[in-house]
Amino acid sequence: MSKIKKRHFLDYGILIPYIILCVLGLLMVYSTTSISTSAESAASASDALKQLAFWIISLVAIFFIYRLKIDVLKNQRMIILAIAVMVFLLVLVLFMDPVNGARGWITIPGGLGTIQPAEYFKVVVIWYLAFVLSRRQEMIQKDFKQSINRPLLMLGALTLLIVIQPDLGNTAIIVLLMMIMVLASGINYWYSIIIGLGGILASVGVIQFVLHFGENIIPQRWQYVYDRFAIFSNPFVDDLNTGHQLANGYYAMFNGGLFGLGLGNSIQKRGFLSEAQTDYIFAILMEELGLIVALLVLALLIFMIARILLVGIRARSPFNSLMCIGIASLFIIQIFINLGGISGIIPLTGITFPFISQGGSSLLCLSICVGIALNISADEKRQRFMEDIQQQAIAVK
Repeated sequence: MSKIKKRHFLDYGILIPYIILCVLGLLMVYSTTSISTSAESAASASDALKQLAFWIISLVAIFFIYRLKIDVLKNQRMIILAIAVMVFLLVLVLFMDPVNGARGWITIPGGLGTIQPAEYFKVVVIWYLAFVLSRRQEMIQKDFKQSINRPLLMLGALTLLIVIQPDLGNTAIIVLLMMIMVLASGINYWYSIIIGLGGILASVGVIQFVLHFGENIIPQRWQYVYDRFAIFSNPFVDDLNTGHQLANGYYAMFNGGLFGLGLGNSIQKRGFLSEAQTDYIFAILMEELGLIVALLVLALLIFMIARILLVGIRARSPFNSLMCIGIASLFIIQIFINLGGISGIIPLTGITFPFISQGGSSLLCLSICVGIALNISADEKRQRFMEDIQQQAIAVK
């Protein structure tokens, strides 16, 4: 039985959707950026090639993570090292030159682009909480508050470094991730109801507070936050200024209809939607490929998320379970925030659409999550397989 290789337990229900989505993402990045790069006298495929470079790195990372033993991920020293690296990067990025008003990126030498530490911090949050909460299962049942206070306080302090960049989109994702991980840790269901309702009420309260008082109390550095809140429900009240991006996103989605204008034929990417290859790439996808393809893309992504979530639900190890639940939650949150922003359900945050949007850090971060999910799925399959063999051997005796 020792000759059975780990590759025989590879979960294709996670891997194949990932590859399809990434290939489609490369096509959409090329389609969305080729016109603007040509206008700037740059190679029309330069942005797509950078994204391809990050995808190759991502595939190497997935291969490496998949080959690791699960015990390596449960190693306390590894987690402490990851947190130390994140503290260094989150502090270092505050001394970088601002990009679009925020200090969130570190430039990679050689013209390969930038890395965004906040993206990788999301993986560390899932990893750290899965490790801590899985080791405190009995304590959580006895004293819920005592078991989570210190971990949440530490992560909260690190999250403040992201707030002051400022990067409120990733801050919201991290806060939601922490809430979901705590809710999935095995706490009393009354706490789950209280935290869940509290989170919903707090979100509504923050939106209403910013809408009514934000213009006067929000610092000038963060005035864009108020602008996004002020126009998210109706961008056409100021469609030539603060509502410009959201309004043109609506036009893109409307233009596509059921079958789209054809790959490369988007109208809105031709100077109407700035930086459309990032948070608005799904609107361009709808314009070029149509609503039907867009729904198929969503279905494929949801299938992959459901597969990861199912691995987590069936997992025998609390650590494996919490890791998969956290990873699936990260994907769901990013989809909701991205689509909610471009459709006007919630204010825009600049969060990318998983695997499709341009963004090397986002792609690598989510690919690392896929690698961990594949590793956990293989580990759980191997355990069940070995148990079945042992039971068969006992039955024969």
